[in-house]
Amino acid sequence: PSQSPSLVLVLLILTSAGGTGAGVELVTLATKQRLHRGVLRDLERQHQKKENIRLLEEQIALTKQLKEERDKMLMEKGSQQS
Repeated sequence: PSQSPSLVLVLLILTSAGGTGAGVELVTLATKQRLHRGVLRDLERQHQKKENIRLLEEQIALTKQLKEERDKMLMEKGSQQS
């Protein structure tokens, strides 16, 4: 009869420790997943930034080409009028 409360106490301690360990594992797993998603978002942002820079450089080159063609046409038009 006196061993029964001790056994219950041991079982409660083991169950509590196991539950705490499982809880810590779940929190750790959730943290790792959140960090992983953050890394993926950062990689996507970097990729998008590179793509935006590429598009901007392309737009700058096209604008320069258009201005050169416009200037050439204006010079030809001016020389035809003289």
